[in-house]
Amino acid sequence: MSRNIKKYDERKNCIYEKTSSGLEYWYKYDKNNNKIYEKNYSGEERWYKYDKNFNEIHYKESGDYEDWKKYDKNNNLIYFNNSNNDECWYEHDDNNKIIHYREICGYEWWCKYENNKQKMITKEEFDVIKLKNNF
Repeated sequence: MSRNIKKYDERKNCIYEKTSSGLEYWYKYDKNNNKIYEKNYSGEERWYKYDKNFNEIHYKESGDYEDWKKYDKNNNLIYFNNSNNDECWYEHDDNNKIIHYREICGYEWWCKYENNKQKMITKEEFDVIKLKNNF
């Protein structure tokens, strides 16, 4: 029976992996142990960039795909766009929970939380809550 083989750097990051079926993967990391590069057995590559808070802000594949992200001061994702022309915005409450989501195509939803469970609401209900809570 074959098993996976893994090699690690001095910081215990996996830098090489060979699966039991013979597929190989290579990885590189920055000084903060964030994965910044990977390559797989078929030569496909991926690159990652991070902000000072270690949030992924840029992702690129060796093909045509790429995406970008922005975060607020609480490290909540607030904006996403990619090379497929997808674009979305997120709004969070004081507890860092998503309360509003909007896509470039016009799709949009609002929510509130009851007993820590997300509940979809109308824009009108959302506006009332926003006014009431001053955010």
